[in-house]
Amino acid sequence: MTDKAELDALLAPIAAGRATTRVEGERASIILDVTGLPPAAQDALEADVRAAARGVAGIGEVRVARTAQRVARRLIAVASGKGGVGKSTLSANLAIALARAGRKVGLVDADIYGPSQPRLMGIEGRKPEAHDQKLVPLATRHGVPLLSMGGLVADGQAIAWRGPMAAGALTQLVDANWGAADTLVLDLPPGTGDVQLTMIQKHRPDGAVIVSTPQDLALIDAARAIDLFRKAGVPIIGLVENMAGYACPHCGEVSDPFGQGGAEAAAARLGIPFLGRIPLDIAIRTASDAGAPPAAGNGPEGAAFAPVAELVDNWLRTQGG
Repeated sequence: MTDKAELDALLAPIAAGRATTRVEGERASIILDVTGLPPAAQDALEADVRAAARGVAGIGEVRVARTAQRVARRLIAVASGKGGVGKSTLSANLAIALARAGRKVGLVDADIYGPSQPRLMGIEGRKPEAHDQKLVPLATRHGVPLLSMGGLVADGQAIAWRGPMAAGALTQLVDANWGAADTLVLDLPPGTGDVQLTMIQKHRPDGAVIVSTPQDLALIDAARAIDLFRKAGVPIIGLVENMAGYACPHCGEVSDPFGQGGAEAAAARLGIPFLGRIPLDIAIRTASDAGAPPAAGNGPEGAAFAPVAELVDNWLRTQGG
């Protein structure tokens, strides 16, 4: 007769409290809690547990059943009323800055028709795999796993899909195997179309961050995005003013090609928080194109993203997350 205490003692350093055992004659039944582990780690842990259990005298059969608790995740939508305002760059840097602040963050490139996150996060050419019929996000060197349509289609291929197909793709990205991630940053396409409506109806973000440049035309469209989320009952975390001021690299003089303070004034007028300004900086553009978002480093070009992430993190905490 095998001693259950002996089996438990053997598995303790391997499973770290994740294994519950039962011994009946020569058969050992093990329930393995794999909550928060990526698929490869789950497989490796089960293999180690099986091997250890088979090494116990008197055990001839080992049965292992995996179980996992559903991880409660906060969804943060990053949206804009129009394209060309730097929403994807803001999304990537916000996700990284939140991760550096201690959150377990995943990034969803929900811009189905114009995915740019694979380049921004430095994983172009890599394609995700599926495990148990769910996509497995790709790891990045910035500590933020990513899923994007850019990893599912050939480079340069047009994604000419109607609304239902785009909505289905979005669901696959959001409902993927995100492991231990407790916060997902969703880089939405510009505008107020099918993808935004699907996100609100099926996945319902906890809050939305709106990105705009300072000029009036961009703010008009940003107001439309804000109105969409408000009508759907999704809280607006705040408004970010992007491309706000350009410092000449030669003389240091600051100019404002897109105007100044428009987003802050609009936030006050609309009654939503103003989260901060991100400058129009060639260093941000260069680093982003190279797959090295500035928020991942300690240089001055990344400094503007940390205060924005701090305000978003504080907002999440006030909401109980």
